[in-house]
Amino acid sequence: MMSNKKPKNKYLKNARITEAEFRSLLRCLALDLTALQTAQISGLHRNTVNRIFHLSRQKMAAFCEDQSPLNGAIEVDESYFGPRRVRGKRGRGAGSKTIVFGLLKREGKVYTQLVPNASKATLQAIIRGKITLDSVIYSDAWRAYDGLVDVGFDKHLRVKHGENEFVETGNPTNHINGIESFWRPPRGRLPNGGWLNSTASVGDDFICFSKNVNSVSTTAISRSIGHYFLCF
Repeated sequence: MMSNKKPKNKYLKNARITEAEFRSLLRCLALDLTALQTAQISGLHRNTVNRIFHLSRQKMAAFCEDQSPLNGAIEVDESYFGPRRVRGKRGRGAGSKTIVFGLLKREGKVYTQLVPNASKATLQAIIRGKITLDSVIYSDAWRAYDGLVDVGFDKHLRVKHGENEFVETGNPTNHINGIESFWRPPRGRLPNGGWLNSTASVGDDFICFSKNVNSVSTTAISRSIGHYFLCF
């Protein structure tokens, strides 16, 4: 006779999967596999995989929001995801693109946040809340970054992408290549379809994806995600 007893799982209440299956899903998430790929590998239903992936990202986001501010050498940049630019509409993020703002500590973590626009008020509010004043900030020449030293930051260096400058001549540390490289994998993975109009969908992949940009083992990442479930 088949038992209706639910498997024991210290990570999830009322779980219908075992701890071993749960840890296997976290390893797939840490490897950046899609829900479909993970379902095929694990033998679990795709809806189950989607639910666990979504919960995991929510836990990571909550954990990241509680972390201490970034300090040191910090690169800042905004990126745009979604359909191609609509003809006749001008400006950054023209059309129906979703804007994601990122802060990268060199040799450290990345903080990302969905933003409604790339205005000075919006971006600098995040910078002031997430970066310590004694940090060195690196950015491009977008006007939203004007006046950071005036509000108390020790140093702010810029590269002029509009003049085809990506690393300042004579100052090889003045660039934002780290955060720009961070955007490339999701840009290649995410489609330009209309689902990007849903901030919840974009948030699954971006909202506070905190990672170490050095080499980190898949096991360490999956253990960290599992820790988030035990903490909240």
